[in-house]
Amino acid sequence: MVSRSFDGEYIARIIEKLGFIAVRGSSSRGGASALLGLKSQLQQGSSVAFTIDGPRGPKYVAKPGPVLLSRASALPMAAFYVALSDAWVLNTWDAMMIPKPFSKALARMGAKMRVPAEADEAQMAEYHTQLQAALERVTRFAEENVARVGSVEFPVIKN
Repeated sequence: MVSRSFDGEYIARIIEKLGFIAVRGSSSRGGASALLGLKSQLQQGSSVAFTIDGPRGPKYVAKPGPVLLSRASALPMAAFYVALSDAWVLNTWDAMMIPKPFSKALARMGAKMRVPAEADEAQMAEYHTQLQAALERVTRFAEENVARVGSVEFPVIKN
């Protein structure tokens, strides 16, 4: 899902050049239609991804979209984070990072969670809380360990 904003247009063009499909919308503009578009992509066998904190943040605070999509699609969701060892950090609300040449990256993905189709509002809130906790865990692990990528001491840890 890519924001309908002016900046989102750049991101959409980049990901489409990389062979991905940009479904336009966000929590603030066109969210419902974007969720339907993502559900359609899932039904066609594609994987989908969100910028979990939405177009306006706050930074690293999960929006409910992935929980809603998991319930609607009967497919699992998972939080992930990519840490960079050396990056240019833009002066944006989310401190967007662009990796510098030869920097290291560590991607960390949390356990899959499936939201039942019959989940009520209280259960949806609990899954949202679990998604937020998972995001915090994967972010912390990736940031704490990215400098060790490529070293013999780098741990292989399974959740």
